[in-house]
Amino acid sequence: MLEEARPRAFLLENVGGLIYSGKDEGLRHLLDGIEHINQKTNSAYRPVVKVLNAASYGVPQLRERVFVVASREEETFRFPKPTHGDPEESSLSKDTSLEPLHTAWDALADVRPAENEDLVVRGKWAELLASIPEGQNYLWHTDRGIERAKEEGLRPGRPLFGWRRRYWTFLLKLAKAKPSWTIQAQPGPAVGPFHWENRRLSSRELCRIQTFPDDVAIEGGRTSVQRQVGNAVPSLLGEVLGRAIRTQLLGISAVRGDLKLMPPRRDDLEAPKSYIDVPPQFLELEGEHSAHPGTGQGNRARSRETTQELA
Repeated sequence: MLEEARPRAFLLENVGGLIYSGKDEGLRHLLDGIEHINQKTNSAYRPVVKVLNAASYGVPQLRERVFVVASREEETFRFPKPTHGDPEESSLSKDTSLEPLHTAWDALADVRPAENEDLVVRGKWAELLASIPEGQNYLWHTDRGIERAKEEGLRPGRPLFGWRRRYWTFLLKLAKAKPSWTIQAQPGPAVGPFHWENRRLSSRELCRIQTFPDDVAIEGGRTSVQRQVGNAVPSLLGEVLGRAIRTQLLGISAVRGDLKLMPPRRDDLEAPKSYIDVPPQFLELEGEHSAHPGTGQGNRARSRETTQELA
C-alpha cells in the first residue's frame, strides 16, 4: 500500500512485540521494506520509531504501543512530548508542567450500561473477583501480595496462587482513581480489566476508555465490539499525533484551541468499593505456592532495550 500510494507522510501503530529486544524481526522486516520502497520509487521515507503510552497524552488508559512515522521528503518527525504524568513516580515528579493522568472515574462515572447488555462475569473464577480490591489482580492472593497488603494496613488476601504464575490480566480490576489498564482485544472469561462493580465493561465504557466520541457506534455483539475497540488506537492519541504530523510534515498551520477529544475531569471521586472475603469454594487452594522462576525481564524491559538501540 505504501509503495502504491506514496503518501507525503504515514503513521503506523503496532503492539510492543514489534520491537522486543532479540525478537524484533518484524520491525527489521518493516524497515527493510520501507528502504526497498525508497530505492524503487525514489522516495526518502526515514522512519522514526517510538513506544508511546496513551496515558501520557491524556487518554484514561495505560496503553503502550509502537508508533512509526515517516515523511516521503525525508523530513524528520519529532514525537510530541508527554503532557500528563503520575506525580507519585519519581521519574516524572520533577516535571511540574505535566498534568495529572486522567482516570477511569473521569471516563466512566456518568456511563450507565444498557439494560439489554449482559455484563455478568462467568466461569470458574467469577465469584473470586469480588474478593480482589480495586486496581489489583490475582497477585492480591499470593504470598507477596499478602505482605504488601499488611504493610499498607489493608485486609490481606489468601495464598491461593504463586507469584507471577498467571497472566497479568487474570482477575484484573479497574481502580477509580487511576487510568484503566489496557483494553484487551481477545478477552477470556477471567481476563480483565473488569469494572470496580465486579462486572464486565459495557460497550460504551470500552469506547470511553479509548476516548471514542459518544456519537460513534460500533457494530456487532459485545465480543466483536471489544475486539474492534481493543485493536484500535485511542482517538485522543490519534488527534495528538495527527496535529503533529499536520504541522511538521505537511506544512499546514497548527490547529488552534484545545484537543477536542480530551476527556473532562471529575471532582466527585467516590471511595474505593469494599471487597469481600474469599468465598469458601476457593479456600481449598490455600497453601504454599512457588513463585515464577523468571528474571522479571518481561515485555516492557525488552521493549525499552530495543528502543534504546534504535535511538
